[in-house]
Amino acid sequence: MAVERTAPPVALVTGANRGIGYEVVRQLADRGHRVLLGSRDLGKGRAAAARIDPRGERVTAVQLDVSDAASVTAMGEWVTREVGRVDVVVNNAAILYDTWAQARSADLAEVQRALDTNLFGAWRVTQALLPLLRRSPHPRVVMVSSEAASLQSMSGGTPAYGVSKAALNALTCLLAGELRRQRVLVNAICPGWVATDMGGGGGRPVADGAAGIVWAATLPDNGPTGGFFRDGKPVPW
Repeated sequence: MAVERTAPPVALVTGANRGIGYEVVRQLADRGHRVLLGSRDLGKGRAAAARIDPRGERVTAVQLDVSDAASVTAMGEWVTREVGRVDVVVNNAAILYDTWAQARSADLAEVQRALDTNLFGAWRVTQALLPLLRRSPHPRVVMVSSEAASLQSMSGGTPAYGVSKAALNALTCLLAGELRRQRVLVNAICPGWVATDMGGGGGRPVADGAAGIVWAATLPDNGPTGGFFRDGKPVPW
């Protein structure tokens, strides 16, 4: 008698052709997920997917510009048609760590650009995939945030990045409350200062920062929701 195999969970990771997103894809694939690697440049996404999974069995690149509503809609339609399920969404795509700027003189066009990716990008992607998440037995949404978003410690600098990530934290709380009855766990994760193109040199290893994100993506059904964590421990809002 043939043994029925359970299909692996499907995770979509945005901004995943490099940095933390790439490492999250690698770790989720190693844990048995089928991973959709979101990348604005599909060629770069395919190259990244091939480095992780040369045979193309676990990782598939998907063209996705989270700041472009049409791109997000096309992604959602493709995933629904070609894959038919999503169990985990990791909203990792982010831009503009504006260490040179201050709120009192910030270029508001830059702030708006940061919000369009860091906040509205995550919002668009989550809305587009929510019908599939609702059908998942173990749905998870992970917002990759930053301690720069913590109101308790916020005192100046990086206005576009900090405000956009603080707003992302607020979205985390709203979605967690609204989706609690549907068993969707929604959490914000600070990966810490990580040595990436955005974070610069000298930070912690990328694998360590990604591990906290993977923790939230693979929480048990009785795990927390509506929280802000780093390395599995709460971070002050």
